[in-house]
Amino acid sequence: MNKILERHHLDILRAIEREGTLTRAADKLHLTQSALSHSVKKLEQRLGTSLWEKEGRQLRLSAAGRYLLGLANRLLPQFEHAEAVVAQIAAGERGTLRIGMECHPCYQWMLKIVGPYLQAWPRVDVDVKQQFQFGGMAALFGHDIDLLVTPDPLHKPGVVFTPVFDYEQVLVVKADHPLAQKPFVEPQDLIDELLISYPVPIERLDIYSCFLMPAGVAPRRHKTIETTDILLHTVAAGRGVAALPRWLVAEYAERLPLVALRLGAQGVAKQIHLGVREADRHTDFVAAFVETAGQVKW
Repeated sequence: MNKILERHHLDILRAIEREGTLTRAADKLHLTQSALSHSVKKLEQRLGTSLWEKEGRQLRLSAAGRYLLGLANRLLPQFEHAEAVVAQIAAGERGTLRIGMECHPCYQWMLKIVGPYLQAWPRVDVDVKQQFQFGGMAALFGHDIDLLVTPDPLHKPGVVFTPVFDYEQVLVVKADHPLAQKPFVEPQDLIDELLISYPVPIERLDIYSCFLMPAGVAPRRHKTIETTDILLHTVAAGRGVAALPRWLVAEYAERLPLVALRLGAQGVAKQIHLGVREADRHTDFVAAFVETAGQVKW
């Protein structure tokens, strides 16, 4: 039986969609435009349906084309990852551990782990990808990353999450702030405050979901700052308050006038989780990273 759909067909579909024209797609795939057009027409004949439809002077994917493009975007990264891993093995390397980050402070936490890990696994490279802050699960399923660092795991079939670090989310204020002498803060204490956070949707911010929203309280104003250094220097200058992990505040409090306050009498407890694909959970250098993360103390 002849194969109708082959990998190079998916390569063509993805290239045309990404490059925008047949000419650029052909250049990307190192083909002539006529060869690429011939491949597309031959595939359409085999499938018995068109993959593109004319819309004025433009071409847009048909329903069949959109389905195959989705398939290409799911499968091709897996092929490419497998080829890279095999090439690394053939070259005497163990592989590359690609880590996706779903939280800003997690990067500082992970720096404590990478050093010991690289020493223990000299033939493994580590690549950190921070662009997956809001789409880590899709990146994990799509084989764009091998391990996801997140404080908010989404438990789905095919992915295993391991809690590796317990921490407390706290309010950080300048040392001479009126709230600094309190044993803990209540939601009402923030009504007149400027709350500074990372640029994250409010529903993903623990201080809102676990502290302010249940009490029906909002701060006077909310602004965002992307980098931890600037955020905490802004708080240290008395220009607002923020909610961050206690361990992170403790590091900066050694050189900045900062105080960490419990959020409510009971506090807000959190964990950092590491997520891996179930099929990869026993891969030695992946499992070793999870184990190392669980052993690092602050």
